[in-house]
Amino acid sequence: MRTFGKLALLVCGVSVIASATTVMAINSSDKAFSNNSDNAIIENGSQEGAVYTVSQRATPPTDFTSAAESTVNGVVSIKSFASPRSQYQNGGDMFGDPFFDFFFGPQPRQQRPQRQQRQPEQRQMGLGSGVILSPDGYIVTNNHVIDGADRLEVSLNDNRTFNATVIGSDPSTDIALIKIDADNLHVIPIGDSESLKIGEWVLAVGNPFGFTSTVTTGIVSAKARSISSITGNFSGGIESFIQTDAAVNPGNSGGALVNLSGELVGINTAIYSQTGNYAGYSFAIPTSIVKKVVTDIKQFGTVQRAVLGIAFSELTNDLAKEKDITATNYGLYVGSVEDRSAAFEGGLKEGDVIIAINDTPTRNTAQLQEAMAKFRPGDKITVTYIRNNSRHTTNVTLRNSSGNTKLTRANDFTALGCALKKVPAETMKQLEISSGVQVTGIKDGKFKDAGIKDGFIILQINDSRVTSQEDVEKIYSAIMKSRSTDKVMFIVGIYPTGRKVYYAVDLSD
Repeated sequence: MRTFGKLALLVCGVSVIASATTVMAINSSDKAFSNNSDNAIIENGSQEGAVYTVSQRATPPTDFTSAAESTVNGVVSIKSFASPRSQYQNGGDMFGDPFFDFFFGPQPRQQRPQRQQRQPEQRQMGLGSGVILSPDGYIVTNNHVIDGADRLEVSLNDNRTFNATVIGSDPSTDIALIKIDADNLHVIPIGDSESLKIGEWVLAVGNPFGFTSTVTTGIVSAKARSISSITGNFSGGIESFIQTDAAVNPGNSGGALVNLSGELVGINTAIYSQTGNYAGYSFAIPTSIVKKVVTDIKQFGTVQRAVLGIAFSELTNDLAKEKDITATNYGLYVGSVEDRSAAFEGGLKEGDVIIAINDTPTRNTAQLQEAMAKFRPGDKITVTYIRNNSRHTTNVTLRNSSGNTKLTRANDFTALGCALKKVPAETMKQLEISSGVQVTGIKDGKFKDAGIKDGFIILQINDSRVTSQEDVEKIYSAIMKSRSTDKVMFIVGIYPTGRKVYYAVDLSD
């Protein structure tokens, strides 16, 4: 019965469509009308009482060849290599991790080597794709493609191979910029992702399962899509994806999503699947975000993140009824406004509903994130909002997470202003400690500003045990890349005299 109901609904729908495209003049004399399969636009138009049929000719097959030919040479294959020591610090095996396989493709399974066997220095960690942005070798890819790699090997479509260096990365948007030493490379021009329309044809170009120069097609299924809104697992990053039904599989990560003009409109980054392989949905980071992130990494070494300074939730029917909001049925309900923020300066208050940023609608979290991702601290924007069921606008100057408009530059590890060395065995025995690194050669920098002196032994940073300089560098890098407004090292340590000391090292500019 249920199947029949669906069939009847389908027939009814077809009838409505047919009646919308057919104009009939009924004559008292019943004249037979022979419908040609080619369907002329107007048939027998000169005869009195004729039947007129208006129809659409079949749309010619869309030609994907030009876009495919112009883009395959601009997409590269990226192999990442890592040593066993740097793969999983906790002793796990990433090569048996299904989440790892989801991004990089299934890896050959090998038996774990016996303890007496010597492990290889490096082995392939995974496979991804990248898009050439400039003739001199700048390539954009996903952060998860290069994260944790000791070496990156880039293969061009003409089979040339290069080692790549990481210029910078941004985990929040899952974007990384790498570079190879090459010239006269084929570049895919960057298009406007904001002009994409739902239903528009797009091509995904990449290296799924190691098959190089693979092109698949689909349409734009949705824009400003948040994956966490579907899965319930929020990654903590910026989520405003282009959703397509172009087939994307492990190995496609970092590859190109292009329109039929051969312009880059997105970077393929994820699929929604219960098996790890393509199941009808794929997601790409729009170029509106990619351009900003890549430009910031090249210019400053880090992404300039502008914040509005509010806590919010998406407006729902229940929330609108509870708060008696009738002037809009969409937007972002302001739950609180942070002190020393752009929102505070602009006069936004709890209970306001933000509906647009610079005339760009903000119907959901993803649209707000995409709109804000295009700006830097110091940029001026117009916020449109609803208050007391009336429409208002305010002009604000965006700030950074520290509450000012300064642009930041990526600090390297030398900003700490010291060297670190292994603690002498005699000192460790005397202090009854099993690990740590000792500060030496203190000079102007973050450690000196915090009061740390030569000889201080670092035991823990932010509750993580420290055993080497490499540990300190990794913790420092993680703090600097985090989206936290407070970039601080909380250090527990001891001086050779036995005095235990705690320091808070402010890493912000």
